[in-house]
Amino acid sequence: MQMDLILLKQISILSVLFGGIIGVLTLIPYLGTFAFIFLICFIAPLVIWLLIENKCIILEKVQDSIVIGAISGFIAFVAFSLIYVPVSIVLMRFFGISSNYGVSLMVANANFFLLTVIALFLGVVGATVNAFSGFLTYYVAELINNSKR
Repeated sequence: MQMDLILLKQISILSVLFGGIIGVLTLIPYLGTFAFIFLICFIAPLVIWLLIENKCIILEKVQDSIVIGAISGFIAFVAFSLIYVPVSIVLMRFFGISSNYGVSLMVANANFFLLTVIALFLGVVGATVNAFSGFLTYYVAELINNSKR
């Protein structure tokens, strides 16, 4: 599979959509922890599964799923950060409400440069973990395809 522009747009749109949804869900106490773990670990399998089900991709090599996982993990985390950080700052500063007090306190008192560095660093962590879960998704998809035959 050669990464073309249309496929990259599809991966980006799905990743931004899921990252934004998880950015909103993370603001809900108790649910936020599970949503954040889902963001870090399971965005790639979801994106890959949707692309396979809609016949947008056929995974020929394991490298395809790793690249898709890394791209979707990074883009989803950046979209998550663009939703979660500003809303968390507004809720903490103006209303005194926080879903996770430690994170909200840090986010509300950090400067823009520090928030950008943290978001990019965690985006790279999300890309790495999602690349691995994309790697595992390839083998699960192969197992399912082999069992259907």
